[in-house]
Amino acid sequence: MYGVVTRNAAELTWGEFDRGFYEVKDVTGRSATPQPEAVNMVSCFGDNAAVDADPSLAARSDIGAPATRERPCFDWASVCPSRPEYQEGLLEIVDDCVDVNPDVRLDDVGFPRAEYCHCETCQDQFARSETDDWLEWRADVVTDFLERATARIPGRVYLTLHPDPYPGHLYERSGLDLERIEALVDEFVIPLYDLAYATTYWLEVIASGFQSALETPFSVELYAVDVDIDDLIHATEVAAAYGEGVLFGYDASNARAALRRLRADGRSGVSHGQPDSSH
Repeated sequence: MYGVVTRNAAELTWGEFDRGFYEVKDVTGRSATPQPEAVNMVSCFGDNAAVDADPSLAARSDIGAPATRERPCFDWASVCPSRPEYQEGLLEIVDDCVDVNPDVRLDDVGFPRAEYCHCETCQDQFARSETDDWLEWRADVVTDFLERATARIPGRVYLTLHPDPYPGHLYERSGLDLERIEALVDEFVIPLYDLAYATTYWLEVIASGFQSALETPFSVELYAVDVDIDDLIHATEVAAAYGEGVLFGYDASNARAALRRLRADGRSGVSHGQPDSSH
């Protein structure tokens, strides 16, 4: 199965792709109208526009550093997941999505890094909670949000995971307790982005790690923008050996060219075999 991840609705119906994922809300805060022929995507707690409009929404570290794109390690601003008003807004977007297509993909769910969030709202909610374990409380916040969001999704639920399959890392980093949330998700998506894919051993290592960590199916998402077609094809072969499917992000034309070449090679009897982790 091959899919495209796009902001261009016209690309959703291209015949080379079995599934189309359309960004209804992305990390910039940009919004778009949900598309009936797409799995509509919602960037949940990544939101530059919301934090720009109200800096108090930003998740904060234990020393008060906001999770904004001006700081090291952040490509976008992250809203604190414990804010009930912001959560309600996200649930309304999910409702808009399922009005036109029952399947939804949730992105950027959870806390931005292990040292977040220590804002006043989080401190107050933690103090009033029934646990004295801060990591457990964070996982409760994230799981509760996912339970509420997925209860509104009548179709297939997709959830993007940060690409770190090492045991305990997603729990510590994002508050994602895989044992608790797997029952809520039909398919995970693992973005394994590179600007070139000149080597792919790391892609195989991460994908195989998730194969061991998850019981739920997952797909691998590759970055397709300006990537050499031969290198993108090789990355596709590696990803396909582990994932339920391979998705291509943000350059549908390049992805289409790679798939046409891959399928033409297959029809002409060329065998690529199993991926070689030495390359």
